[in-house]
Amino acid sequence: MLPDRERHIAGYVDALPEGAAMDIKSLAKSQPLYGQMAVGSALRALGVAGHLRHVRCLSGEGDQVRWVTRTFWSRVAHDNEWWHAFLAAEERRSAPMPTTKTVDPPEPAPAPAPAPAPVPASGPGPEPVYVPTQPTAPVVPQQRTAQPQPGPSPAFAALARLGRTDSRLALSAADCAALEQAAGEWFARGVDADYLTHALTAGLPASVDSPFGFVRRRLHDKLPPRLPATTPATQATPVRRLMVECTECGAPGRPEAFRDGLCRPCRESGPVV
Repeated sequence: MLPDRERHIAGYVDALPEGAAMDIKSLAKSQPLYGQMAVGSALRALGVAGHLRHVRCLSGEGDQVRWVTRTFWSRVAHDNEWWHAFLAAEERRSAPMPTTKTVDPPEPAPAPAPAPAPVPASGPGPEPVYVPTQPTAPVVPQQRTAQPQPGPSPAFAALARLGRTDSRLALSAADCAALEQAAGEWFARGVDADYLTHALTAGLPASVDSPFGFVRRRLHDKLPPRLPATTPATQATPVRRLMVECTECGAPGRPEAFRDGLCRPCRESGPVV
């Protein structure tokens, strides 16, 4: 039997239409009784109970693909084995089907026109006619425009927006500059600004004494793994299009690395109430 708070959140989530926003901030906005921390703790408890799983999926085709977060909800609680089988089937279903493209044969090139037959000369030929060449247009030197100054890097911008997402993680410009390289490593490993923000703000304590130290620690502890470089021997290996996310901190990984929707560090640290 779920506690009152979890039952209230579960009833609201169960009534949401497919595709509705399921992030903590959106749910808390529509819950007058509970704030973001309470909603986050309730979602964690519902994940442990077997009602939901957060996953990251590849969306798009070809070069236009990006990672998006989806939440799978079940009114009936299920164990880890059921969720592993369900997510494996979902990954197979979302895998792109191979397509074939028909290429029309090239049209034959037109045959060259026959050369004109020579005409025998019957007398002295006409005087050659000289056609004056057209004067070339003067070369106009191109004007060079000043190059725009580069804006802040995606890593710096994501760090600067943390304080607007949650005031407990407000950073100064000097803090953002000092942490820019560490945050840039996340982008180098394939994540986007939304994912970085979610990983840094999920499951915050009631108060953060040092936002700089807290963010620096999370940038180090929750750094996602680097994807292996593609070699000719591994080009035929299909890319995983679905990864499970930790219900507590949002770290991605393979389904077998999670239990009750939680990664190992979050399971060992205990629930955030």
